[in-house]
Amino acid sequence: MNQNQFIRRIAQQRGSKKATIAESVTESIHIFWEFLTGFRFASKFGKAVSFFGSSREMLPEKYYNDCEELAARLSKRGLVVATGGGEGIMEAANRGTTRVNGESVGINILLDQEQKNRFLKHTKTFKYFFSRRAILFRISDIFIFFPGGYGTLDELFEMLTLVQTKKIKKPTAIVLYDKEFWGPLVSFLEKNLTERYKTIDKEDTLHFSIINSVDEAERHIEEIIEREEGRVMPF
Repeated sequence: MNQNQFIRRIAQQRGSKKATIAESVTESIHIFWEFLTGFRFASKFGKAVSFFGSSREMLPEKYYNDCEELAARLSKRGLVVATGGGEGIMEAANRGTTRVNGESVGINILLDQEQKNRFLKHTKTFKYFFSRRAILFRISDIFIFFPGGYGTLDELFEMLTLVQTKKIKKPTAIVLYDKEFWGPLVSFLEKNLTERYKTIDKEDTLHFSIINSVDEAERHIEEIIEREEGRVMPF
């Protein structure tokens, strides 16, 4: 009996007294399958950088242009560019990668509204946010956060928590793009959480860097890769 046959058999029990158990088992199988196929998908790619940011189009155009340009430059340097596969900042990163014929990856999510990112060379769609996020984190060593909303903040703070608690063993670089946007949040972390309430340590605010331009971001990421590999990259 294969996976689909097993799921259909379980689903047939939904109208019985065993419906709750059947639904739980069915969902568990779907979750397991998303992780299994997701990790297989991620293993196909070499060194990668993940871009995060708003899917909305109300941000100043500067952010989209900068994201597209940065993704194009990093792609030309041999990095795979991965995003959440949506619109806005994500589309800008995939667009820049496609512009230079790079490896453009979308780790997408099923939503009620259609996502119209046309710049994906490789794509994998998930039902669950948590399995999708795990693969986005798995696929890369470098994470660039452009301005965004709740989703972007959620991804950022989960990444910071994983680094803080050492659940991520590999060297990880977290880059916040644009001091004007991220500065107030970083100030809150330093003044309230670190100094006033002491809910995090000073070293917990050292897990990320704030970058203010495409040139600066490119240099910063180049230095990170050189440091990790212990050699000067032929850029």
